[in-house]
Amino acid sequence: MPLVSVIIPAFNRVSYIRETIHSVLNQNWPNIEIIVVDDGSSDGTFEALRQFADDQKITLLSHANRENKGQSAALNLGLRAASGEFIAILDSDDLFAPTKLADQVNFLEAQPTFDMVYGKGLAIDQNGNPLFYTLPENHEETGDPARILLDCYVAIPGGALFRRKLTERVGFFEETFRAAQDHDMAVRLFEAGKVGYLPEVAFHYRKHGDSISQRGLERRWKTGFEVLSRAKNRYPYPSHVIRKRAAVLNFRLGQTYWREGRRITAIPLLVKSAVLDPLRAFQVLFGRERAS
Repeated sequence: MPLVSVIIPAFNRVSYIRETIHSVLNQNWPNIEIIVVDDGSSDGTFEALRQFADDQKITLLSHANRENKGQSAALNLGLRAASGEFIAILDSDDLFAPTKLADQVNFLEAQPTFDMVYGKGLAIDQNGNPLFYTLPENHEETGDPARILLDCYVAIPGGALFRRKLTERVGFFEETFRAAQDHDMAVRLFEAGKVGYLPEVAFHYRKHGDSISQRGLERRWKTGFEVLSRAKNRYPYPSHVIRKRAAVLNFRLGQTYWREGRRITAIPLLVKSAVLDPLRAFQVLFGRERAS
């Protein structure tokens, strides 16, 4: 029964961290190690984690002087400490579905040519009430890195399980990124390995006002340009894929500025997006595609 290393980066999640850890402890796959990395929390998260100090399955880590270095640095600290054959990552406010690890380990054990597998998420509110699924019922995986570059539909935290040897090929999370590091890693994993999909719910993705996805949108989309530039230099993506992703990034950054009332800054980005991908711009403009 192979060992699974579950890495949980934690920063100011005292309200959720206990439930998150218990969702891993309650898995029906018993051979696990949980590595929780506190990233300089100041809200009592670090103190709350001490209640798990005697659990032999749990390792608590932090940076020197309990410095806040960002999620990528926390994840890398956990990856370096991991000894499992398989790696799973869970955000400190999300939850694993009860059979997530067993389902995904069994898939990879039965399919030795696959390096990673993922499932869909169920978004929940801060009280745990269901909101929506993160993937449609007809979702299929083609294994094409261009598809994940265009649309980050795979949640590396929560949704995926991958072989540790895959990280030896792609490297660690980019620590200079304080946003979009999950998309960058997903793209690199798809470029280097064979990826499968299980259509079951793998994790519960918590949506709340203080979640990382609700903050720092400007930083996320700006970082997206660097993710795209590195991908272009690393892998032979078709030019139309690069152009379409650039259109999305210009649109999303312009959309962020527009909502902030920074119209003069937003308009050139929105125009550039339309020039890069005029067909999609037409669909959005006339309501044929919803720009959520």
